[in-house]
Amino acid sequence: MLDERMRPRRNRKNEVIRSWHRETWLAPQHFVYPVFVHDRAAVEPIKSMPGQSRMGLEALKKEVEGAMSEGVKSIVLFPAIDDKLKTSDGKESYNSAGLVPRFIRALKKEFPELVICTDVALDPYSSDGHDGIVRDGRILNDETVEVLCMQALAQADAGADVIAPSDMMDGRIGAIRDALDEHGYSEVSILSYTAKYASAFYGPFRDALDSAPKFGDKKTYQMDPANAREAKREAELDEAEGADILMVKPAGAYLDIIRDLREESSLPIAAYQVSGEYAMIKAACQNGWLDEDRVVLESLTAIRRAGADVIFTYFARQAARLLRG
Repeated sequence: MLDERMRPRRNRKNEVIRSWHRETWLAPQHFVYPVFVHDRAAVEPIKSMPGQSRMGLEALKKEVEGAMSEGVKSIVLFPAIDDKLKTSDGKESYNSAGLVPRFIRALKKEFPELVICTDVALDPYSSDGHDGIVRDGRILNDETVEVLCMQALAQADAGADVIAPSDMMDGRIGAIRDALDEHGYSEVSILSYTAKYASAFYGPFRDALDSAPKFGDKKTYQMDPANAREAKREAELDEAEGADILMVKPAGAYLDIIRDLREESSLPIAAYQVSGEYAMIKAACQNGWLDEDRVVLESLTAIRRAGADVIFTYFARQAARLLRG
């Protein structure tokens, strides 16, 4: 029988009252906008990611200018590297005159207040398509970490604000932190891909960069989607090694992991709404099955509600416009 005194709906009766006790809020300041770049003038649409493209420098500048005008003031760069520059040791990753360092310098010159995050991993530069150096079919951990440190230093020297290692090699956070500090980059932050799962949701991203593994998979270094306790162990290690921010990737299917790390750590928590999540929403909405604007904001709010302070999302600009109203 209804207790007439207990009516939760009274707190939902209009927008003003609902706003009084809204527990989770979403704003452009929470977003990092992932952008794909290449060394060509042409803008190349990515078929599996409608609305996203590989951009040259001039197109990227226009994209950044638009994002900043909408309140999105941070990006992360992902490079599509020419095949002729890909090698088994990924040496192009630390070329100070390479694509990413050049673009960082150009963006910082034009948009000094822009926060630039950079990906640290070898897969875009590797002829094997793996995040680390491969020998006899094995991904070598310690040899890879040495290269990752050089990559991070090249990016920091170019002006990167946040180094974001996505490779999942053991010990790389401490090694990168030491390398940055020893070379005078103590103010450069490390956002660690702490719980990066061996997920099926990465397919469109690998299409965008032509960075799929040439053999095997990434299960020996990325995490098993069945595991949660392992994420806590990774977080403890990354925090002890000097990470400033901890990342969970993907986001939507791993909200429980975001919540676990939020409760376990006092560090900021980031989450990546990955290419497959983006593509699924886009496909469903283009077929008229879902309301895109509402689904975009609901999905991002859920990631925030789970405990993410920072969200990497391809919907960053669209969401910012929707939030502005």
